Amino acid sequence: MSDELKLKVSLLPETPGVYRYLNQDGEIIYVGKAKNLKRRVSSYFNREHAVARTRMLVRNIHDLIYTVVNTEEEALDLENSLIKEFKPRYNVLLKDDKSYPWICVTQEMYPRVFLTRDERRRGAKYYGPYPKVEQAKALIDVIRQVYPIRTCGHAVSRETIEAQKHRLCLQFHIKRCEGCCRGLVSQEAYNQHISEIKQILNGDSKQLQDFLMNQMQQLAEQLKFEQANELKRKYLLIDKLRARSVIVSPTIHNIDVFAILSDDGAAYVNYMHMRGGAVVQSITLEFKIQAGDEVTEPELMARAIQEIHTRFSDTYRNDRVKEAIVNVMPDVEFAQLECMVPQRGDKRRLLDISLKNAVQYQTEKLKRMEKLNPEQRATRTLTTMQRDFHLNVLPRHIECFDNSNISGTSAVASCVVFRNAKPAKKEYRHFNIKTVTGPDDYASMREVVTRRYSRLVAEGEELPQLLVVDGGKGQLNAAVEALTELGLNNTIATIGIAKRLNEIFFPGDQVPLYIDKASESLKVVQHLRDEAHRFAITHHRKQRGHNQLHSALDDVDGIGPKSKQALLRHFKSLKRMREASREQLAEVVGPARAATLYEALHNIDNTDN
Repeated sequence: MSDELKLKVSLLPETPGVYRYLNQDGEIIYVGKAKNLKRRVSSYFNREHAVARTRMLVRNIHDLIYTVVNTEEEALDLENSLIKEFKPRYNVLLKDDKSYPWICVTQEMYPRVFLTRDERRRGAKYYGPYPKVEQAKALIDVIRQVYPIRTCGHAVSRETIEAQKHRLCLQFHIKRCEGCCRGLVSQEAYNQHISEIKQILNGDSKQLQDFLMNQMQQLAEQLKFEQANELKRKYLLIDKLRARSVIVSPTIHNIDVFAILSDDGAAYVNYMHMRGGAVVQSITLEFKIQAGDEVTEPELMARAIQEIHTRFSDTYRNDRVKEAIVNVMPDVEFAQLECMVPQRGDKRRLLDISLKNAVQYQTEKLKRMEKLNPEQRATRTLTTMQRDFHLNVLPRHIECFDNSNISGTSAVASCVVFRNAKPAKKEYRHFNIKTVTGPDDYASMREVVTRRYSRLVAEGEELPQLLVVDGGKGQLNAAVEALTELGLNNTIATIGIAKRLNEIFFPGDQVPLYIDKASESLKVVQHLRDEAHRFAITHHRKQRGHNQLHSALDDVDGIGPKSKQALLRHFKSLKRMREASREQLAEVVGPARAATLYEALHNIDNTDN
């Protein structure tokens, strides 16, 4: 396994998708699907395989490419279409022309609904494919229970009805059919059933599931648990079908999909080609954008389409692609190729999958660069923070303050330090509030900021480029006042982060900044805030616990840590110590210390009264 392949495997996403192994000649030798791409592909290389065919496959793997999708079933659909397209050497399943089944709704006077793998019928509408035949059969079975549609293959027409050519069959007598072949049901009523069935096959199966649920409850009340369990099985199968796949869609034929995504230095264009309603080609192109180059996304989209035309000229010549789905319209009109930006439906969902692959390509590229140069991620994150928070320099040294108290008692504060966007825990500091009486967060913030930075200045230590205050405008203003008194308000940039909605406040600005939840800047500031809060709460709990015992035992002469521990182990609480006699205390700490302790405890008691 080469270093390049090892790196590529380590960067795979933990999402559903399809992977393709290539040999040294660039030929696809294996296509596989995965619920978790990284885990599945890694399993080929991290253990010995008992099957000789698999060992031979692994020895011939020179490279891999992959496509991410939304669900495992979409991965199964795409795997099927790719195996049929490329017929890889090491795939042993799905290499024949056998397809997954479809549900067909015919276009007749009285349409039929049935499962098929046959050639397409003219005018019929197909739904699927269904990777698991059991699901499709359960769906057909339940539809026929709910709707009295015909199951026969008779060619029903007005002439056959008038001639009474067909006999009423058993399905009519058991009320599973309304007698279409004799014209006993109107076309309007029958077509209403078909319309509802089409709605169910399009993914709106709530009506059908409600019917099954009511049937299950009735059977359970009648103690017919076996029948109820069978309906439950069908209910769950149909529920799984509600997540509809667009990777294979009978409504999409021989079209291209282009999705573009750009950042500061590059643009990424994912291309997918649909043939026969299935994705058979997927690739992502990268376009470098030089500094100062004012190229736009419509220009890049046009370049990408032209590049694909050149690379896959045979595809365009043989398949006569006339339509392209794009997320950005190109600035050039192509002869015999119509571009469109879909807003809804299967084509929109297919475009979203293409965009998802472009995002994955960008993510993989960034992770690859970070593995080769670990400092690069930190620099990128800090550059983003500098831009988002309008800073003059990269915030390589950031500090964050938080206060903690309960009704003003045991008031403490914490200061956490981040360097290069990562915690520097050895530099964390906590403070006991000394000059503030009562629960005054603003005064406490002024005190700790003053103490922290007056000391750093006095000792000639490095000052942070950014100060983050856990709180809203009040705490932020208190910190700025303290920095102004020290003459550091123009040296240290300061922001506040509110707890409720993660708003970012700037000094002197009444309107907060709302940053995208996925932004790296917000993630770093949230991490700072959470660390400061955790560190403050931990110190506050220690301080509070220490104060609760200190007032009772720590001021008694002769009672050290070991004696205190022995007393607490014996009496369990301070209340029981006060209720104990001198003799009972002497059994634990001796007569002399017992006398001193007894007097101290009862003096405390008298004071409390």
